[in-house]
Amino acid sequence: MRSLIIGSLFFVLLFTLPATAEVYEVGPGQTYESLGQVPFESLNPGDEVNIHYRAEPYREKFVLCRQGTEAAPIIIRGLPGPEGQRPVISGENATTRSELNFWNEPRGLIKIGGANTPPDTMPAWIVIEGLSLRSVRPAFSFTGRDGQATYASNAASVYIEKGEHIVLRDLELHDSGNGLFCGSQTTDLLVEGCHIHGNGIEGSYYEHNNYTEALNIVFQYNHFGPLRAGCGGNNLKDRSAGLVVRYNWIEGGNRQLDLVDAEGSQDLVQHPSYERTYVYGNLLIEAEGEGNSQIIHYGGDSGTTSDYRKGILHLYNNTIVSTRDGNTTLLRLSTNDEHADVRNNIIYATAGGSRLAMLDGDGQLSLSHNWLNENYRDSHSGLSGTITDAGGNLEGTTPGFENLNAQDFHLAEGSACINASGDLHADADAYPLSTQYVRHQSSEDRPLSGVLDIGAYEVCPLGGCESTDGGIGEDAGTEEDAGVEEDAGTEEDAGVEEDAGVEEDAGVEEDAGVEEDAGTEEDAGTLADAGTTNDEDGGSVDGGCGCNTNATAQGLPLLFLLFWGLLRRKKT
Repeated sequence: MRSLIIGSLFFVLLFTLPATAEVYEVGPGQTYESLGQVPFESLNPGDEVNIHYRAEPYREKFVLCRQGTEAAPIIIRGLPGPEGQRPVISGENATTRSELNFWNEPRGLIKIGGANTPPDTMPAWIVIEGLSLRSVRPAFSFTGRDGQATYASNAASVYIEKGEHIVLRDLELHDSGNGLFCGSQTTDLLVEGCHIHGNGIEGSYYEHNNYTEALNIVFQYNHFGPLRAGCGGNNLKDRSAGLVVRYNWIEGGNRQLDLVDAEGSQDLVQHPSYERTYVYGNLLIEAEGEGNSQIIHYGGDSGTTSDYRKGILHLYNNTIVSTRDGNTTLLRLSTNDEHADVRNNIIYATAGGSRLAMLDGDGQLSLSHNWLNENYRDSHSGLSGTITDAGGNLEGTTPGFENLNAQDFHLAEGSACINASGDLHADADAYPLSTQYVRHQSSEDRPLSGVLDIGAYEVCPLGGCESTDGGIGEDAGTEEDAGVEEDAGTEEDAGVEEDAGVEEDAGVEEDAGVEEDAGTEEDAGTLADAGTTNDEDGGSVDGGCGCNTNATAQGLPLLFLLFWGLLRRKKT
């Protein structure tokens, strides 16, 4: 009997050990020559796909619909070339591994969530890093499950239909309709150290460098560049709850930031974090000829004002520079229910104070300890809201940059902005000003001694600021950085058919490139396919994690020795 018990224990342990993580090496001279040979449909926690640089782009697309864990995320990693080049995955003439079957193929190059094979589940704990992802728009075609097809206008280099605990790091996203697109069933998304530029569709205002709607989303250390020539979209457009935008360089676009109402989920609208948005430590740069003359839009654009953010935009210690010849407006607040707490920012228009306005018209604005052009305006088009001078603001002709023409926005000796900031807001403990942006896609510690400097940069001590790279590569999670609570009520897609006819931005785009705050109507569109899910082909849905429960070869020797020792003890 004792032998039977011991034997049973052995086999129970044998078949409950976790699987050994696999590493798939892809590229010239590697085990796998192409991405199509990698079993993306069966990736398990801890598995890594290392994509080695080669001169020719990889022309393959795939879906990630598996689950890692916090301790063992699934990692898709690009390994750089001899001069630091990222491996390129191009959507042009791309093919898909035959074992994969997923819907919305024309919407993305790398898709997360929404598949028939592997069985559909809520993807989780996935990291994608070190790749250049490009060429996903109607000018390009691919071969998918239905043969050759062209990409949709709203296709994205990375298309997240749904997912939890997703990290996008050190990616270049460009030459697509949208650089990054994520739907409303996404929770805890971290986008850091990426270069997102050159996206959009010519003559259209509905595609953007970034278009996201999630619960808990952090953008940090990214370089957002101009869109493709002739494209009218925004740079960072977002409809999320729990949004943090910090330590980024954002240049160009119809607006640098378009922070509007959630449309794919009432759970987001009702979430406590929906009414608090944090934008700090960024460089926001408006150039001549860049679409709308407003830098930031906050509130909503759907026309359903009951769903607008109606909360507080915390805008602090940013450096905001406009080199337009004409008018510039800092903020468009959608209604008088939207508030902006604007403190410790440099807000500078090279055209002078008569060309700089604080508000488009509506909204409640508090100004404290900012540097502003002297003789700035409340509004260029008539003020219907309220502007409160909370004290400590400075006015001048120039803020005192090291080199404006070279876009070196560090403070020069003698700048009036040095040691001139006021206190941070009440939530500052959760969103501390601890870092500053390093060109490009990196960061360093912000030296915090004495009174803060106004703007995105602190004057460094003689020994220089300590480079931290912003923690890039250290943490695959997002919650501890975001400082916002996870939503326990977010549900996985449950039975909605693919492509139910919802089209992205079906309405009129806000201020379609009209100059000088002419007050034209705003974007009434929807976030496309934010809720399309489930298996249109009748495939099964996997509600579990998809973990492999077979024993590992490494675990067998230990168990065998344990079993053998127990038997020997019985004999003696």
